[in-house]
Amino acid sequence: MTGSPATKDEWRKRLLASRREVPASVRAAEAVDLTRAVLGLVRAGQTVCAYVPVGTEPGSRAMLDSLVEMDVQVLLPVVTGLEPLDWAAYDGSLQPGPHKLLEPSGPRLGPAAIASAQMVLVPALAVDYAGVRLGRGAGHYDRSLVLATPGATLTGVVRDQEFLPELPADRHDVRMTAILTPGGGLVEAIRS
Repeated sequence: MTGSPATKDEWRKRLLASRREVPASVRAAEAVDLTRAVLGLVRAGQTVCAYVPVGTEPGSRAMLDSLVEMDVQVLLPVVTGLEPLDWAAYDGSLQPGPHKLLEPSGPRLGPAAIASAQMVLVPALAVDYAGVRLGRGAGHYDRSLVLATPGATLTGVVRDQEFLPELPADRHDVRMTAILTPGGGLVEAIRS
């Protein structure tokens, strides 16, 4: 494929292939940089919705543990179906969920728990300068992010190379207000 992909599916294929080529040592170093950046953005007593990285997704469980050690309440998603994500508090332990994703073992807090977060760290394959996020295509986050508090920082977490000038967008896509990369730290999305 030459040039920029035209469709979301083409972008997904290219980005996933590119991620598979990144050595584990590079991903580990990026995870350390992301943890350092996140710890500088939050304070004790705040609530952060985060995620457990799957495969080659940026981030780490160490970041989640560091937030908890800092006395930040960390909520992690629980996929229950096509409705918005459910949430549960992370206390350092995880269990396999029905969709082969790791999730907290504590009580479910419901989809509206996202409204308690000052920051929502959102996994993405790419995010563009305007905050358009490309996910894996299931729509779980788009259905959930509309429940976040209007002042919450919706942060797409990507590798530096995945912060792009422009991505295709649909009307239902919820835009990120910020982008977090290992090398660039937190960057506000450009609002048009």
